[in-house]
Amino acid sequence: MPKVAVIGSCITRDVWPIVGEAPPDDLLYICRTSLPSLLAAPLPGVDLAPPAPGLADFPYRSMVADLTKTALGALIAYRPTHLVFDFIDERLDMLSVGGTLVTHSWELDVSGFLGQPAFEGARTIRRTTTASDLLWRQAMREMAALIAATPLAEAQLILHEAQWATTFIDRDGKVAPLPHEVEIFTGKSAAIEAHNAALRRYQETFVALLPGAARVAAPPDLQVADAGHRWGLSPFHYVEGYYRDIHAQLQALGV
Repeated sequence: MPKVAVIGSCITRDVWPIVGEAPPDDLLYICRTSLPSLLAAPLPGVDLAPPAPGLADFPYRSMVADLTKTALGALIAYRPTHLVFDFIDERLDMLSVGGTLVTHSWELDVSGFLGQPAFEGARTIRRTTTASDLLWRQAMREMAALIAATPLAEAQLILHEAQWATTFIDRDGKVAPLPHEVEIFTGKSAAIEAHNAALRRYQETFVALLPGAARVAAPPDLQVADAGHRWGLSPFHYVEGYYRDIHAQLQALGV
């Protein structure tokens, strides 16, 4: 049986429930992080208090894993047969603080942790900037080296290539354009084309460093957002056909 791990976002995790299947047994899902943060040192001095009201257990644990940098150790110990990457969570800004990097996720925003002394003097590294790109490319080189030097080298690597949708289907079944700039979480807006350009750079860098990886991507006519999506309207919450297409491609790869 395959042992599947995902470093990515809900666009990969949601494939199975949306097509009506249970996810692979013991799926290891690493999310709400960025490669530079995933490979950085733990943030010193942070108080890992219980989650704030309204922050569920899994999002809380994902945030804590990003702060304490435990995900890579868990991934290596898991020894997946298939390791899927998607870069949709790379939309999040990073914080440079305490000599390390952390991901500025919605979960971190609502947790109350940002008010702790550990975050004093935190500097934001905006996504889609040159600084962010440089950090990401260096982290991708480190990830490729880590894969080669650990049991991850035995896994089938899979890149789930994605782009933010520029159109959506409304609840009446009509196709309409999305605005050029959208809110990715409360108070955080982003330009679709700028993030799609960043995704293209990330995916090209991944393929150049890990040319043996398999690649899955839905055709452009399925890269459409869905107003009726289980998580609401977003440029990376697609129509059902998107997930069915990716599911079929993953099945062909033994996932």
